[in-house]
Amino acid sequence: MPRPRLPTTARSHSTAFFRRSRAAPAGAPARLLVGLGNPGADAAGHRHNVGFMALDALAGAHGFGTFRRRTRFHAEIADGRVGDDAVLALKPQTYMNESGRAVGAALRFHRLEPAAVIVLHDEVDLACGKVRARCGGGVAGHNGLRSIRAHVGAEFWRVRIGIGRPDDRDLMQRYVLSNFAAADKAWLPRTLDAIVDAFPLLMAGDASGFMSRVALLAPPPGTKREEAEQAATGRPPEPGDGL
Repeated sequence: MPRPRLPTTARSHSTAFFRRSRAAPAGAPARLLVGLGNPGADAAGHRHNVGFMALDALAGAHGFGTFRRRTRFHAEIADGRVGDDAVLALKPQTYMNESGRAVGAALRFHRLEPAAVIVLHDEVDLACGKVRARCGGGVAGHNGLRSIRAHVGAEFWRVRIGIGRPDDRDLMQRYVLSNFAAADKAWLPRTLDAIVDAFPLLMAGDASGFMSRVALLAPPPGTKREEAEQAATGRPPEPGDGL
């Protein structure tokens, strides 16, 4: 069966994934998956570390090797494959504000272009459980993204995982550097599972398909599943759809 053609915009991004600045070392990954967070057991459950959580979920689902420290990259790394693509998973150990040091070091070593990088990170400007993806754009005040942009430029992929925001802006730092609340257990595992399920679409350059699939599998809290179905398919749900 012939492989279906991606939409024009998706094909251009997908092609960019494979672009290299120079000949790559033997066995080099085609893509770099980056989870953002802060190192240490005390930070493991923080909202700011949801990028680490998402990367761990992806690595586990695709049978990556154990994460190991790589001093050259200032990071923990694991090797694996997603579909046919060799992938390096990377968790910067520099603390959030210096994440670009780790991403830049790995990018230069493997001679990849920024569009080969997918960064998973927390987003306070999205409601809990909402997920958005795009290549390029601003940093919206996120210090980890700001650092990466300073080291590799803006044209990398971002997967924004909504964690919501406190009512009082003065509590923002405490909010992101605190563990997820008990109520978040209603949506967080489902959202991470949905990201894993839909991720091959993003790897193929289909950001819209990825976002629709995530929204369908894990509607954010307060979202009717019927609305998620309509957003994903462009039609109202039919009787017997199982929603």
